[in-house]
Amino acid sequence: MSDGPQVVLEVPTPHGPARVRLHAADGPARGLLLLGHGAGGGVDAPDLVAATGAARRVGLHVGLVEQPYRVAGRRAPAPAGQLDASWLAVVAAVRPNGFAELPLVTGGRSSGARVACRTAAAAGAVAVLCLAFPVHPPGKPDKHRRAELDGVAVPVLVVQGERDAFGRPEPAPGRAVALLPGDHSLKADPVGVGRAVGDWLARLPLSPVPAPQR
Repeated sequence: MSDGPQVVLEVPTPHGPARVRLHAADGPARGLLLLGHGAGGGVDAPDLVAATGAARRVGLHVGLVEQPYRVAGRRAPAPAGQLDASWLAVVAAVRPNGFAELPLVTGGRSSGARVACRTAAAAGAVAVLCLAFPVHPPGKPDKHRRAELDGVAVPVLVVQGERDAFGRPEPAPGRAVALLPGDHSLKADPVGVGRAVGDWLARLPLSPVPAPQR
């Protein structure tokens, strides 16, 4: 595979077709990174673009996942249960397409980061990348979603804007937090996003997934 989206897959899910844009790693592949978009945005968000480039440079194939509601042209997000079920259907469909033996890292921005956290164990993810994790709705710190982050049992990187109105996660065992200039959009420092993501992915001890016993 060469530069740019090499394959665009349409994946059936229980809630309509999802779409995956696959980008090839630069050089030998160490793993596969699947990234989801935010609630009202798409996979062309600046932080997702920066993360994709960084991941490819350190040897990961990248799949940018568009949830069924976005493929259908809707901006209002589907309920959490539908998002999670569609995400896991995408994981199950993509892995056999030449990626079965590669370690899987999942992630996304904002709502997509929440989906990746909730489904990390079921997806078989070895690590989770969260861009602009929405800790709580703006102005409502009591309505926090920290349990979604705390429930992830594999390494996590959170890249967060210093002025994010959706809150700021704290570092924890197994969880690194990179604070960058800017707000929830993470538009202010795409170079910083790429550097944080690339450095973290480069340090992950990614090993091939053993082939199933026959």
